[in-house]
Amino acid sequence: MKRLVILFTALMIWGTGSLQAQDSRELQYFRAPDQTGLNQFEPSKESDTPYDGFNLRISGSNTLQFQALDHESNTAGALHEIGPNFNLATSNLDIDAQLHNGLRMHLRTYLSSRHHSEAWVKGGYLQIDRLDFIEQGFASELMDNVTIKVGHMEINYGDAHFRRSDNGQAIFNPFVGNYLMDSFATEVGGEVYWQQDGFLFMAGVTNGKLNQSVVDSQIMTRPSVVGKIGLDRQLDQDLRVRLTGSVYHTSQSGGNTLYTGDRAGARYYNVMTASTADFRTGRWNPAFNNEVTAFMLNPFVKYQGLEFFGLIEQASGKSAAEADRRAFTQLGAELLYRFGTAEQIYLGGRYNLVTGEEIGSGLDVDVTRINVGGGWFMTRNVLAKLEYVTQKYDGFATGSLYDGGTFNGLMLEAVISF
Repeated sequence: MKRLVILFTALMIWGTGSLQAQDSRELQYFRAPDQTGLNQFEPSKESDTPYDGFNLRISGSNTLQFQALDHESNTAGALHEIGPNFNLATSNLDIDAQLHNGLRMHLRTYLSSRHHSEAWVKGGYLQIDRLDFIEQGFASELMDNVTIKVGHMEINYGDAHFRRSDNGQAIFNPFVGNYLMDSFATEVGGEVYWQQDGFLFMAGVTNGKLNQSVVDSQIMTRPSVVGKIGLDRQLDQDLRVRLTGSVYHTSQSGGNTLYTGDRAGARYYNVMTASTADFRTGRWNPAFNNEVTAFMLNPFVKYQGLEFFGLIEQASGKSAAEADRRAFTQLGAELLYRFGTAEQIYLGGRYNLVTGEEIGSGLDVDVTRINVGGGWFMTRNVLAKLEYVTQKYDGFATGSLYDGGTFNGLMLEAVISF
């Protein structure tokens, strides 16, 4: 750990000295990690950044919350007593390198997270937008529309993961928490994109594993497939419309992590739990780790400062011990209004519902969350958020920790990202 800290410190000092004027525009086909990266999804094929040799960008993000939540359940004595206080600050270190014209590498390290006390690598990938490293202008007409990504990386299932908090990187999330069924996974694989005139097609294959090993366990993991199709158009100066549909499928896993892949931890600390070791509190795990099939539809509309993002998801699967598959449905809707000279202030709300058959009990259960709040970009790199959140559990068996369960209260979050 000490050696890792020394290495990161040296990199930061070197990066500060040699890249004093670094700007995200120095990298090609790149999403800026600040306010200018809002509402960007897949990297655009429209890049006006010329290649001017090798370029290294060292950046980071840091996020801290003040939490004032209360929770309760009909099961007496099942929950911890919680009170208002600060949560652990979470931090990321990003290294992005422009290796050649249209060839870029990304690496993200979690320096501090809720789950791990030590620094560890989230993942990284190689992004190919040009094949000039083979020969100048090689297949240039094809690569005008094609992007290839390979690595141990965050898979591109759905659009919600472009708006989620990724440990310390929380500047793209208008609220504090992620969605209840947080579809986020890092797996080894590759994705191929075709983009033209606003149309998007993507197909990918991964090995379906979070933790990599050549040891054959009791249930052999089969490859997973992921796909997306969509349309994203700026119809005029004021109106942008985007609609995508995504699919993720794995025929056999025994340890699929589509809804448990975030090892950094959830934002609402110690709510609705009897265990301090539970780092995903406030989320809902459908307990699908085998034969998982999920579909997600995401509409996005922005008219001047008014912004809508929607989520409709149907997922099915089973645990390794179950004989029959179960299903869950997730619905989400965000409505925001951004205003100010640079849309630096926003107000809005989010509705989120998951409903389906609970593992074990077989009961049809519902979990509902409502967020209301807003934020202020003090600069393009600094964001302050304030929200009121309320979450309710319905349909659970008497004696369950979630029977009559609810939590609510205020959250204040500060984000720095550069």
